[in-house]
Amino acid sequence: MAAQEELDGEDTMLKFFGSELVRLRNKRGVGQKELAQATHSSQALVSKIETADRVPSRDFTRDADSFLDTGGHLARLWPLVIKYAYPSWFRPFVELEKQATIIRSYETMIVPGLLQTRAYARAILSESRSPNLETLLDVRMERQALLERETPPELWVILEEAALRRVIGGADVMAEQLQRIIDAAEQPATVVQVIQSESGCHAGIEGPFATLAFEKGNPVVYVDGFIQGQLLADPGHLKTANRTYDLLLGAALPVRKSVDLIARIMKELPK
Repeated sequence: MAAQEELDGEDTMLKFFGSELVRLRNKRGVGQKELAQATHSSQALVSKIETADRVPSRDFTRDADSFLDTGGHLARLWPLVIKYAYPSWFRPFVELEKQATIIRSYETMIVPGLLQTRAYARAILSESRSPNLETLLDVRMERQALLERETPPELWVILEEAALRRVIGGADVMAEQLQRIIDAAEQPATVVQVIQSESGCHAGIEGPFATLAFEKGNPVVYVDGFIQGQLLADPGHLKTANRTYDLLLGAALPVRKSVDLIARIMKELPK
């Protein structure tokens, strides 16, 4: 029953947004083609948003509001549309992630979502054969908006070398992804470090996790799982996670050497 309610919640919000878009477009007396031009998108995308087959982006919503002169009506609906596009178990983490001032992430198999390119994310999500692939991609990319803020959170990322050498989506997709990591590492608020495969066993061997710290409120730990992840707020869990992360920082290459290694891996990709 709960799962059905979640599906209904997502479906209802998308349909309502789509129906409102149609209503406002008709009220303005314009077609999908004109709206597509005004929102820097395609007529096909406009059609899919209106029929609740695609989640609208923040930029699309803003441009549609402006073009249709809605007084910000669609922008007020958009947060709910995005919220219900995430799986129910992941929503609390996404909301906390937006509020975090410090994010510390450790990944073993793949690049963390906040640094994924769309092509890399598509290659990963395609393997699950999800019927709502485009929606999953849209909301994953939307999470990255927090890095574009005037004052973004501090982002600390520790990656296993194996995650960088695993060619996902082909050499071109992987090259773009590695460059994305290098570019991110050049930003003042982002630190990227790599644990070399030759390091052997270390404190994070049991799996990926992330910690979120806030200006106000207690920090939390997010631990990945096979079916779904879980948020932990117990002080003991947080203490263990922080100590583990500190040990991982000691095991990882320094920042500059980490970036150099990523660049070298990118050069070694097959042509």
